[in-house]
Amino acid sequence: MGYDTLTGTEPARVALVVPLSGTLGMVGPCAINCAQLAAAELNEARGVLDRPVELVLVDGGGEPATVASRVSTLVRDGTVDAIVGTHASDVRVALARAIGGLVPFVYTPPYEGGERTPGIYMAGEVPDRQLRPALHWLVETHGARRWFLLGNDYVWPRRLHSAARNYLRAAGAEAVGQRYVRRGELDPQPLLDAIAAARADAVLLTLIGSDLVAFNRAMAGTALAQRVVRLCAALEENGLLGAAGDDSGELYASMGYFGAVTTDASLAFRERYEARYGGHAPVLNGHGEACYGGLLLLGALAARAGTFAPQAIDAVADGTTVLGGRGQLTVHRRHVSQPVYLARANGLEFEVLRSF
Repeated sequence: MGYDTLTGTEPARVALVVPLSGTLGMVGPCAINCAQLAAAELNEARGVLDRPVELVLVDGGGEPATVASRVSTLVRDGTVDAIVGTHASDVRVALARAIGGLVPFVYTPPYEGGERTPGIYMAGEVPDRQLRPALHWLVETHGARRWFLLGNDYVWPRRLHSAARNYLRAAGAEAVGQRYVRRGELDPQPLLDAIAAARADAVLLTLIGSDLVAFNRAMAGTALAQRVVRLCAALEENGLLGAAGDDSGELYASMGYFGAVTTDASLAFRERYEARYGGHAPVLNGHGEACYGGLLLLGALAARAGTFAPQAIDAVADGTTVLGGRGQLTVHRRHVSQPVYLARANGLEFEVLRSF
């Protein structure tokens, strides 16, 4: 049963909440492409619950209350049946309060852990998988023992820093400094001065989007870049290109997907993406691929339950499996288990070093 067979059937409308503005606006184009690819593949099969999938785009880059109000209106007036979101965690928290339990919500980016709201399914990396093994590896292989923690000022960086302190302590390292910056207000020089004053030999960066780009560009022009390890929890291909690349050999990123991953699933996903959008499409990255996998996961959850009702999906969600660009995704307690990759910047591209 393909899309033509479903013509005239009431569509299954999914609110696609991705940043089109603000600090994270750079992730929007690829995320939209990947979600559209997933919707096309679902519709080429049987849609979701024998209904064609339609995406309703919502800018997730605004203030959390504004985004939540917009999505809540769509949910409460019956315009959308479900939500897939790639956006900051403070937006997710606001959405959970506004619509938690009313429709299924698949949240796709790395997050801080701890979300237990019924009907919300977490497809992204959690700190124990994303940070703990990468930090231990850098401590062991690089002797990086004095870490400076630098992030934007909201829930995700604060929770990651709390977890990182514990991981570093267990690895025989320590946090020697910490700063938070309001999104869109980054001034790199005082931060570089603070890192130098702390005699840090490594920095955990939980800055996001354009703030992360601006910091990495600024640090690239200093002596610190050659001797201080940087581990980024949200650096993807757009961010690396925006920072004009990096040749220091000291810039690392930990994510569930990089375009340079050479697994069968990743190569097949890239082939389908480029066949649909061409070789000059927005560069594939973890946030975009996560939208693809998140929409497939939503379809599988609804199909397993036979409905979009969150209570029914919650009852059968465990064990639901789909194959995304990063490989197999399997739901357990409304979270997805998946590999995480550590990559190093090599000019304008990433070199994937290992998986955890």
